[in-house]
Amino acid sequence: MSRLPRRGAHPIRTAVFSLLGMTALAAISAQAQTTTVVPPDAKAARQAQPWTQIPIPPLPAFHPEPPKRVELKNGVIILLEEDHELPFISGTIDIRGGSRDVPAAKVGLIGLYGETWRTSGTTTQDGDKLDDLLEAKAAKVETGGDIDSTSVSWSCLTKDEDQVFGIAVDVLEHPAFNDQKLQLAKQQAVAGIVRRNDDVEEVAQREATKLVFGADSPYAREPEIATVMSVTVDDLKAWHAKTVAPNNIIISVEGDFDSATMEKKLREAFESLPRGAASPKPGGEFAGPKPGVYFVNKEDVNQSNVWIVGLGTDRRNPDFYALAVMNEIFSGGFGSRLFQQVRTKMGLAYSVSGGYGASYDHPGMFYTTALTKSPTTVTATKAMLDEINDLKTKPFTDAELTSAKDQLLNSFIFRYDSKEKVLTEATTLEFYGYPPDFLEKYRAAVEAVTTADLERVAKKYIDPSKLAVLVVGNESQLGTPLTELNMGQPHPIDITIPMPAGMRQQMGPGN
Repeated sequence: MSRLPRRGAHPIRTAVFSLLGMTALAAISAQAQTTTVVPPDAKAARQAQPWTQIPIPPLPAFHPEPPKRVELKNGVIILLEEDHELPFISGTIDIRGGSRDVPAAKVGLIGLYGETWRTSGTTTQDGDKLDDLLEAKAAKVETGGDIDSTSVSWSCLTKDEDQVFGIAVDVLEHPAFNDQKLQLAKQQAVAGIVRRNDDVEEVAQREATKLVFGADSPYAREPEIATVMSVTVDDLKAWHAKTVAPNNIIISVEGDFDSATMEKKLREAFESLPRGAASPKPGGEFAGPKPGVYFVNKEDVNQSNVWIVGLGTDRRNPDFYALAVMNEIFSGGFGSRLFQQVRTKMGLAYSVSGGYGASYDHPGMFYTTALTKSPTTVTATKAMLDEINDLKTKPFTDAELTSAKDQLLNSFIFRYDSKEKVLTEATTLEFYGYPPDFLEKYRAAVEAVTTADLERVAKKYIDPSKLAVLVVGNESQLGTPLTELNMGQPHPIDITIPMPAGMRQQMGPGN
């Protein structure tokens, strides 16, 4: 937890400064008897300001060299990025389809799938023996899952590439899905579920996401003990058979290899695979949160996590660039309006941040969040709401615009300062179907944003009447009631973890 720095003065430094101060004061007193006093304005005019003379050259042209792209006849996309700096090769096989695509009764399946897939090994190699083999070579083959994808990845020394890549392909094409490994994964998942209310910040983020997307939304729902325990080995096999198809796969490889040789190897491994059913396109309605105040009572804390949330946008929105600049001015860092007002000037928060979220294929989340002392919960929330309102009413200045653009563009390049990062971004664009020049257009689009654009998007997208306020804190210590926010009676949120029959008695009270 971050805290404000202690303001007490250092006693030794104070004594030294006092001695120096007395010496300087005596010298100044003597000098004043013989020196003509110069008017303050004249002194200021004579003061040098060399920092204002530092030339700032324009940013150079941004043209990152894209990875080599190959598309096989069956739909497999291959992206290759040579990098001979180290004798090392890493690759990832991304497969479309993730946790948002599983039935509600099986939420948690993708996490179990990603864990069991690798630990089970293959039909020809036991998972534990694979661990020993790979460890001896300082290599890795891993599997995992996410909201919209699953993956197999590998990394190794160049000299071991053929063997380690062969293991990765074997894991992809011939998984074993051992029931014993699944049971172990279930135990670990259940252990995480019963502890999910321990971290207050995680509780706040989880419940804020539910407010924006809906508790039953694929983008917000949580695995429960019942849904995890319902997953079977047959479920894992069925998921694998449904999603692992060439037309759902993107393979990205980076490191010490020859592109022509690597392409030949990948063609031999994947080109003969038959096409399968395409992964479903994401859909659904995104209405945003129901306005109001929501409260989670945590009696074991003396601080409040405050989240003010609404619906964001997606990156295909033509206003994405203007919203990015607006967001930088609003909450981009220490110099942002939000930080300067709520923390620096008013001293109401240990930390304060925000963002106008933009996901690749669905709306993100607009949020403003702060960690504050329990008694200042309402005051801090009002200050945050005021800053959100000011986006519509307080004019954006040229200085703010220039600073925000500089921050965005100067930091943007660090997302592409290595070949590995360039490959990662290219893979992301490929995965979501964005044009390959999307990154190059980013700079020009940001540079073109004007203060008029900022005022336009703020009026269009910022609507305080559509926002929800979530407070996770200790009700007995709030002091000022949440009704003072003038947003109606707070809606209590129950974060009790549903337990199967008989399990709650085993866990004890408080769970």
